[in-house]
Amino acid sequence: MDKTNSRKQALLDYRYLRMARIWAENSYCKRRQVGALLVKDKMIISDGYNGTPSGFENNCEDEENKTKPYVLHAEANAITKVAKSNNSSERATLYVTSSPCLECSKLIIQAGISRVVFSDSYRLNDGIELLKRASIEIVQIDLESNRQIEENG
Repeated sequence: MDKTNSRKQALLDYRYLRMARIWAENSYCKRRQVGALLVKDKMIISDGYNGTPSGFENNCEDEENKTKPYVLHAEANAITKVAKSNNSSERATLYVTSSPCLECSKLIIQAGISRVVFSDSYRLNDGIELLKRASIEIVQIDLESNRQIEENG
């Protein structure tokens, strides 16, 4: 990718990641709100945020403020939503406000997603390590400074 295209991609990455952050505001979770967008050919093909499955109450935490075990992550919601559509996530980019956990990383690999762009690091790094092992391009962007932190694949 030449320098001009690289700058354009970096700008798009920043903008889509900011949109994912706004989308996270739809989450009813109190401990952490996470948003995700799936983008292919500069079109948003799916979106998601963390929360309970359809038809469940919108409370993500129990009485002890622990996340309920059936809460879905934003990435899982975006991937399952695209699966119900006519779109394909093959070679798409996933923009997510928090780095994927191990379980979501498995879904990302199986969905054929080729890039993951995120801002905040999840408490565990095993999901990112699995994505690297699968040769998925990883980009971390600090939304506050609009600075790319790391890129590898």
